[in-house]
Amino acid sequence: MLNDFWNLIVETWQGGISGVSINELIVCMGILLGSLLLRSFINLRVVNWIAKFAKNTKSTMDDEIIESLRGPIGLVPIAFGLYLITAYLPLHGSLDLIATNVVKMVVIFTIFSALANLTTPVLAVIGDTTWLTPAMTLWFHRVIGVIIWVIGITMMLDVWGIQIGPIIAGLGLFSVAVALGAQDMFKNIIAGIFIISENRFQPGDRIRVGDSLHGIVENIGFRSTQLRLLDTSPVFVPNTDLSDAQVINHQNMQLRRLYWTINVLYSTSIEQLKSICSQIEDYINNNEDFAKNPGQETVVKVTELGASSIDITILCYTEFVNFSDFLKIKQNLVFEIISVVSNNGSDFAFPSRSLYFENQSNKEVVQKKE
Repeated sequence: MLNDFWNLIVETWQGGISGVSINELIVCMGILLGSLLLRSFINLRVVNWIAKFAKNTKSTMDDEIIESLRGPIGLVPIAFGLYLITAYLPLHGSLDLIATNVVKMVVIFTIFSALANLTTPVLAVIGDTTWLTPAMTLWFHRVIGVIIWVIGITMMLDVWGIQIGPIIAGLGLFSVAVALGAQDMFKNIIAGIFIISENRFQPGDRIRVGDSLHGIVENIGFRSTQLRLLDTSPVFVPNTDLSDAQVINHQNMQLRRLYWTINVLYSTSIEQLKSICSQIEDYINNNEDFAKNPGQETVVKVTELGASSIDITILCYTEFVNFSDFLKIKQNLVFEIISVVSNNGSDFAFPSRSLYFENQSNKEVVQKKE
C-alpha cells in the first residue's frame, strides 16, 4: 500500500499541469525569480553606476536619458526570463503560441516605452536650441507619445493576428458621429495651437483675462488652459475663450509703472510746492529701486487745481520685480512723500466742503389783525 501511495506521489509530481511537471514549474519560478533579482541589480547597481559617471559631465541630457531609460531597461531581464521559460517548457500547440506571443508583447512594450520616455530629454534639448517654447515642447511631447503608443498597440494587436484596418473601417460611421458631436473640442484644440504658436503666454506666466480672471498659467492643455488664481484656486478656461479674449501677460512687462496723484492743501505756497516736487523727484532719480524708462522720463509736477486741493502727479517706473518687492518699493515711496510734505510745512488735503452761515439781524414781524 505504501508503494502505491508513493507511486501516486511520483505520478502527480511528474504529471504536473498540462504535461508540465512540478520540477519544471519550480525551475520556471526560479528563472522568474532570477529575472526579478537581475532587474533589481541592473537598476540599483548598473544604472546608478552609469548615472554617477553621467553627473560628472557638463551636459544634463545624458542624465535625463539614463533616468528615462531606467524603467525600460528593467523590463529587459523580465522579457529574457519569459523567453527562457517559454524555451524550457515543453509547450505545444496553442499554449506554445500564446507563450510566444506574450514574450513578443513584452518585448514590443519595452521597446516603445523606451522610445516614449526618450522623447522628454530629446525635446528638452531641441527646445533649448530652437524656437520651440516650453508649451510647444509639451504639446509635441504629448502628440509624439500618442503616435508612438498607437504604433506600439497596433504591433501588439498584430502579434495576435488582429488587423487594425478593418477595425478603423468599422468605426468610420461612429467616428463621423463623434466628430459632429465634438466640434467644440476640435475648436479648442485649434485655438490651443494658435495660442502656442503665437507665444501669448507660457506655463508660469501671470496673466489677466478680461476683467475677471487674474492668475498663474499652470498648464496649456489640448482643450483648456489651467490657471491658478491668486487665492490659489484652480480655474480651467476653454482655449477658444482665451483665443478670442483680451489677455494681458504681466510676465512680459519690462518695467512696472507707478502713477499717483497726491493732494496738498491750498494754503501751500508756490515755493513749498516747488520744494516738494524737487525733493520727491530727487529721491526717485537717486534710488536704485527705480528705473529709467527710455520712452518716458520721471514726472513729479503740479498738474491741477482740484476742488479741494492742489494736485501733484507722480509718474515713475521700477524694474520688473515680484509683487512683494514691488509693494515694499511703493511703501518706501509713500513714507518719503509723507516726510517731504511734512518737512516743507504743508499737509495733505482731503475732499471737504465749507459751509457759510449768514448772520442776519432780527426782523420785526408785523401781524395784521383782521
